[in-house]
Amino acid sequence: MKTIDTRGYSCPEPVIMTKNAIAGGTPLKVLVDNETPLQNVTRFAVNAGYKVSHKAVGDDYEITIE
Repeated sequence: MKTIDTRGYSCPEPVIMTKNAIAGGTPLKVLVDNETPLQNVTRFAVNAGYKVSHKAVGDDYEITIE
């Protein structure tokens, strides 16, 4: 599974990075560092038709897109 680390980037960068990574195929793991990119990346992936799950990992979040 490919992992992209978007921690430290402000929106819309995490969504753009996710969109570019999805073009390479799924499954994909996206690391984010707060609720805003968690919501935005999740919304983008769901609207694009992917199955999305997420979990908290310490102070960060891990989003899985399939």
